[in-house]
Amino acid sequence: MAWHTALLLMLLPLCGFLALGLPVAFTFFAVNIIGAMVFLGGEAGLAQMVRNSVTALTNYSLAPIPLFILMGEILLHSGVAFRAIDAIEKLIAKVPGRLPIVSVCGGTVFAALSGSSLANTAMLGSALLPEMLKRGYDPRLAMGPIMATGGIAMLIPPSALAVLLGSLAGISISKLLIAGIVPALIMAVLFIGYILGACLIHPERSPRDDSPQVAGWARYKPFVRDVLPLSIVFIAVVGSLVGGIATPTESAALGCVASALAAIGYRSLTWKNLTISLRETARVSVMTLFIIAASVTFSQILAFSGATDGLVDLVANSGLSAFGLVVGMVLILLFLGCFVDQVSMLMITIPLFIPLAQHAGIDLLWLGVLYLLTMEIGFLTPPFGLLLFVMKGVAPPQITLGEVYRAAAPFLGLELLVLALLLVAPSVGTWLPNLLVK
Repeated sequence: MAWHTALLLMLLPLCGFLALGLPVAFTFFAVNIIGAMVFLGGEAGLAQMVRNSVTALTNYSLAPIPLFILMGEILLHSGVAFRAIDAIEKLIAKVPGRLPIVSVCGGTVFAALSGSSLANTAMLGSALLPEMLKRGYDPRLAMGPIMATGGIAMLIPPSALAVLLGSLAGISISKLLIAGIVPALIMAVLFIGYILGACLIHPERSPRDDSPQVAGWARYKPFVRDVLPLSIVFIAVVGSLVGGIATPTESAALGCVASALAAIGYRSLTWKNLTISLRETARVSVMTLFIIAASVTFSQILAFSGATDGLVDLVANSGLSAFGLVVGMVLILLFLGCFVDQVSMLMITIPLFIPLAQHAGIDLLWLGVLYLLTMEIGFLTPPFGLLLFVMKGVAPPQITLGEVYRAAAPFLGLELLVLALLLVAPSVGTWLPNLLVK
């Protein structure tokens, strides 16, 4: 069978099942059964699919995923994250668009403590959106920063998707975790700049802040008490990685211990919220690992059928430069981000993109940062950006999905600007990990 026929035989059912709304894990297993019957020898191929699933799920490099998720869940359900947001709100005063700026600053802090963009957005939406709408902020200015900052959790360690990407693509997980820090901070600064500019140009979008301002030590005490101690979580994860004293799995375990100790220190960790945290961690982790188990056989079938080699040869003979190839990959990822979730983006493209990148001599760390950034952008791209639906879920009923789309639009533009910067200046994403991680 010709390689392009084999590729179509695998990709068309995949796209068809996803379009019908079949869960991603079941979609991949269904396509794998078709591929195993056609390319792997029928019954022997099905047995190989089972062996692949066992091998995938016993991969030690995937262990940080549930641990990073657990970190964020403990801080969220114990209420420690909400204490930090309140402290940051007291610290920021006398600026236009104060609460939207608080959402950016608070969301960036929580992103450094949580591996989940969805949890970040849900927490910020629940804590700040009702108050902003009550005070008379433009709904678009209230919702946009929350959604945009929620996605930053994918870039700043701990990031479960960075671990997944690194393990599947063969990229150093330690370097990939650190590589997203600089682009994330650039985005946060751009978000704050946009909010300030929007409020100065259109003062009616941001009401005058008449809330009583706390002065002196009373203003800084909540920050010192409720935010600075949480730095132990970030230090436990990133410090142990940079110092070379822990592997990514060990640093994730240290982060979980630090999160639990922080919650205990604030006397907010109970059996009830610990049980909820564990249950939510299990739910998200099982869904992710289920998809990973199916993706291994999918990659193997593509390689065995000749589809991967055929596509590599086609691109190699097309005359495309390495930069042109990367731009093409980014455009495909941006398109997929409009329709499928982030894990599916990885599963569909990694078996094809990584061999192409290796053949063209592309820096895989650079490509990994571009992957993370395009997946973050996919969270905000209509019609199926997940953070758009999370925001619609926490917003008041009178807020329409169209208003949510419009609220995300300017921040989506800023994220695309950072993506363009990373394309033309790869060192923005690679210099810090290359400097710190040996």
